[in-house]
Amino acid sequence: MIKDRLNKRIKLSNEIILKIAQIDELKGRWSGSLFLNPKILHQLKRSVVITSSASSTRIEGAKMTDKEVEHFLHGIKQKTPKNRDEEEVAGYADLLRRVFDNYKSLKISESRILELHKIMLAFSKKDKEHCGRYKTKDNTVAIVEKGKIKKILFQPTAPWLVKKEMDDLFEWYKERQEKKDLHPLVIIANFIFEFLAIHPFIDGNGRLSRVLINLMMLQNNYSFVPYVSLEEIIEEKQSEYYLALRKTQKDHKTKNEDITSWLSFFLDAVLTQNKKALSLLEGKENRKLLSRAQEKIYDLFTNSIELKVSEIQKKTNIPLSTVKQSVSRLTEYKLLEKIGQGSATRYGKIGK
Repeated sequence: MIKDRLNKRIKLSNEIILKIAQIDELKGRWSGSLFLNPKILHQLKRSVVITSSASSTRIEGAKMTDKEVEHFLHGIKQKTPKNRDEEEVAGYADLLRRVFDNYKSLKISESRILELHKIMLAFSKKDKEHCGRYKTKDNTVAIVEKGKIKKILFQPTAPWLVKKEMDDLFEWYKERQEKKDLHPLVIIANFIFEFLAIHPFIDGNGRLSRVLINLMMLQNNYSFVPYVSLEEIIEEKQSEYYLALRKTQKDHKTKNEDITSWLSFFLDAVLTQNKKALSLLEGKENRKLLSRAQEKIYDLFTNSIELKVSEIQKKTNIPLSTVKQSVSRLTEYKLLEKIGQGSATRYGKIGK
């Protein structure tokens, strides 16, 4: 039975238990000390919608920077998305806002998942026929180059089995929630892994899985979720993200099935998110909120140096899109300042 398989693959090592305890201790500190002004919380939530929409779609291959996403979403009511990247960003942002505002009423069920998928792909012209519907053809997870499959990474559930396996997954989730015999974070991680293994939709599985993480965590009282982007943390650790999934997927549906690699990655990401939330709450200096890429870029700036984005990219070998969004974030944090306009734009350290 699938319920037995889903339960048996969970191995709670001392390391896993310690990570969970750390997260819950920090979660308690956030909930017990929250005094941020509601206006600030609203601004943080708005920022997270932008950052999360940018990061989650970039994980799947989109190219828009955070700044481009912010500019696009600011005028979304007056214009229609003009390309695939904008369509995906518009759908993700719309869905994430709804989750943040209405998570208490969004029950995890087949009808709800189909509805969320439909909302997420509502702007996508090429997805009109299959949005809000389970897949009707195979969707092999593979490395594709020049339109041809170079390497098959994972073979998800066959279309004719999707409804049965998703129904079983919903039943398992509901039973665990009612019995409370597993920690909520373990339940969420296990659900999300199985969702991705089934890959129930033709497109949008990765993006929807990250929205579901936000939804499930909020429903389990991880109230810091809307104020620090988990998607941005996953993007920063993208290679580790895929490595953890592939390492776990290789034994999927075998007697050796074990989700430890994925669970460990997931808990590390949530722990990072929680620490960043507390840094916001405690008013610590913004540098402590920086990602690894942002930290690397900021370290380039001495008291007098001024650099263009292209120069930063050459010195760090960080992808240009990441450099742009990192510089934008450093400017928002008032660690760097913009100097000049157009092609002459440079950035310098504030307080030099």
